[in-house]
Amino acid sequence: MDSFTRAGLTFDVVDHAPAGTAGQDAADAPTVVALHGFPQSASVFDAVAGRLTAAGVRVLAPDQRGYSPRARPPGRRPYVVPELVADVVALLDAAGVERAHLVGHDWGGTVAWTFAGRHPDRTLSVTSLTTPHPAAMAAALRRPAQARRSSYMLAFQVPRLPEARLLARGGARLRRSLERAGLAPDDAQRWTTRMLEPGALTAGLAWYRAIPLARGRGAGRTRVPTTFVTGRRDPFVAHDAAERTAGFVLGPYRHVELDADHWLPEHRPDDVAAAVLAHLR
Repeated sequence: MDSFTRAGLTFDVVDHAPAGTAGQDAADAPTVVALHGFPQSASVFDAVAGRLTAAGVRVLAPDQRGYSPRARPPGRRPYVVPELVADVVALLDAAGVERAHLVGHDWGGTVAWTFAGRHPDRTLSVTSLTTPHPAAMAAALRRPAQARRSSYMLAFQVPRLPEARLLARGGARLRRSLERAGLAPDDAQRWTTRMLEPGALTAGLAWYRAIPLARGRGAGRTRVPTTFVTGRRDPFVAHDAAERTAGFVLGPYRHVELDADHWLPEHRPDDVAAAVLAHLR
């Protein structure tokens, strides 16, 4: 499949078939759903997917809501987390997959945690890359260390101004901020170029702007096998948020801490693939 639809929106999908399979053979393989974060796309998982398909796994990587040009509704309410989770349900239905292993990086991790909490019957495992359980993050935000690291989220709440600043002079400020966070210049330019598409950055920021609308609709505790992979040099997540995550997982749980930064799918694809494959074994 290369796309699916929900509520009048069309989402682009990269469907990585297992090595040596085609057609029905691929549909019968174990399935991983890979969910990207800001400001990236499904292609950020290409290196990870290559390792997983070599092990006989099918990988479905969608361009999520706001990142697919044909799934970019206006406003912030369409980007509340329950809508993002419902998109994943629609993806599984369209692909004919009853249960899947979820992998999420950055915002994709929030979607994965919430999907697992709300749909444990359709979740085989969760591998969250850099993203604490949403309740753990909410608790950590009350402490200075995490509040400082997440201060950009508050800045993103202002209408229009962040777009004007980040996209001025061909997105120079956005590109520099990504480089300071650890991305190579070529990768920073790649994602900046995507955000220069009409409406793309506003849609990406709408995920942050929808946070105040999602009160009372949390992820719940996670009951499926879970691995939380973090980087010691991640500038966005404080140690406290990672430590608190274990308290919100009732199923088998493992925390893998790497000597790495925030960008684990690109910089540590072997470790990410190994964490996912451990669930399949």
